[in-house]
Amino acid sequence: MKLKPFMSGIVILTLLGSILAACGNNDAGSNTGTNGNAGNTGSSKKELVMNYRADPPALDVSIADTSAAFTILGAISEGLYRLDKDLKPQPAIAESLPEISEDGLTYTIKLRSGLTWEDGSPLTANDFVYSYRRTLDPATKATYAFMVAWIKGGNDILNAKSPEAVEAAKEKLGVEAKDDTTLVITLDHPVPFFTDQLAFLNFYPQNEKFVEAQGDSSGADADKVLGAGPFKLVTWNHEQSLVLEKNDKYWDAANVQLEKVTLNIVKDTNTGLNLYETGETDYTDVKGDQMKDYDGKPDLQMKNELVTGYINFQQKKVPAFANAKVRQAFSMAVDRKGLADLVLMNGSVPSTGYVPNGNQDGNGKEFRAVVGDTEVAFDAAKAKALLEEGLKESGATLPKLSIIGDDTETGKKLLEYIVQQWKTNLGVDVAAEPLPHANRVDRETSKNYTIVSSLWGADYNDPMTWLDLYVSGGPFNTQDWSNAEYDKLIKDAQTQTDLAKRAEEMAQAEKILMEEAAVFPLFFRSSPFVINPALKDLILPPYGPDFELKWAHY
Repeated sequence: MKLKPFMSGIVILTLLGSILAACGNNDAGSNTGTNGNAGNTGSSKKELVMNYRADPPALDVSIADTSAAFTILGAISEGLYRLDKDLKPQPAIAESLPEISEDGLTYTIKLRSGLTWEDGSPLTANDFVYSYRRTLDPATKATYAFMVAWIKGGNDILNAKSPEAVEAAKEKLGVEAKDDTTLVITLDHPVPFFTDQLAFLNFYPQNEKFVEAQGDSSGADADKVLGAGPFKLVTWNHEQSLVLEKNDKYWDAANVQLEKVTLNIVKDTNTGLNLYETGETDYTDVKGDQMKDYDGKPDLQMKNELVTGYINFQQKKVPAFANAKVRQAFSMAVDRKGLADLVLMNGSVPSTGYVPNGNQDGNGKEFRAVVGDTEVAFDAAKAKALLEEGLKESGATLPKLSIIGDDTETGKKLLEYIVQQWKTNLGVDVAAEPLPHANRVDRETSKNYTIVSSLWGADYNDPMTWLDLYVSGGPFNTQDWSNAEYDKLIKDAQTQTDLAKRAEEMAQAEKILMEEAAVFPLFFRSSPFVINPALKDLILPPYGPDFELKWAHY
């Protein structure tokens, strides 16, 4: 998942540097351990104000592909199940866990009765049928369609060559509404974690009448979004703020204690911390020395994530990058430890492969512990020699290069560091091009870049959520890398029922990925936050959404 955010009190942001710089003179070390909101700790406090670092792209269930979109959609909508603090699926729109056939292919799910969308219209099993068909329709251009294609007949829709063929294939898709409250899903092959996956946003329902009325604007603004979750989106000032209010029509509204959540887009950690210390926000990310000021205080919380920061090189736009030695040279020329220690300063560690620490291999073991370090080691001298050799082999020259990435404070510093490393160690000039999150994602997915700094967070706790991205022609294979042996290993592992063999196939696939420098991992991310200690039960999951709001309260 790509990663990987004003109220009268927040209007000071519009005054920019002068006032915020003055606030920055406050001594965080003298902070009492709670922010200004902590004095209002009683049950009467029903509003949560949070800093968030990315404005989400379109909030559309079919086309969302970033953690920012997943996070907001998870608050304003819901699937059959919702993951709890232990990442276990709990019945949500479904009234119970599914009945699963002995062959592991058919899931029969009973929905709660009397469900409605936030506008009061009924929510039925047919809303899931429409949602899955829409996501799989090639015209939707859903990057996560491959996951919904686990349903029997899904690939037939994806591969249909005409609108008529698409519609015919939709009728045969293995999802059926037996009645308004009974949904039956038949898979193409067993997926051991499919119940968990039904909590993932691409398996959410969609209201056909509403979505079709929005056309290409679906999910683009607050009035273009219709959910059925704990909250509803009432205001969306792009690149400034989002305001959520409690959805009184939600089936479990009695257990949602917050009445309002305001998410302010704050990309600079100093600004964010100023707002926290003056009581204008209850939640903000921090880094470096900011963390030291909160050592031993209940405000500081560390989120260890299944997230990898990495770089991709576009091979068709830059033919030189089609040469593995050129990619290896650019990878080898960057000191990842220096990046983690000097730039990120947030608990992130240098990557040792593509799949991050903590990701399970589906066979009862941790993938990284079994596979070991597959990363290209930092070696400036060897990198320069490899670059010369690779360019000579390819017969290509390097064009004018730029690296795009997010325009957050850390994102900008990361780009500056990478660019300087390439200048110093390779003698290559690369321009840093920080962009708003949605723009960066759009440029990346449309392959409109030469080099991109990106992030991927797990959609489920299995290496496949990382490795299937690089299958030839895949929607997230934006660098246009291709390897037949890699494709064979991944495609076999996708249907392999021998879990030990499956784990070994994925291990071999990652080794190919790293040997060819098809992707250049930089770090495994951790994210530190300061959070009002009076706020309880705000879940910070290691994968999926950035946070879970449903159960949060004071």
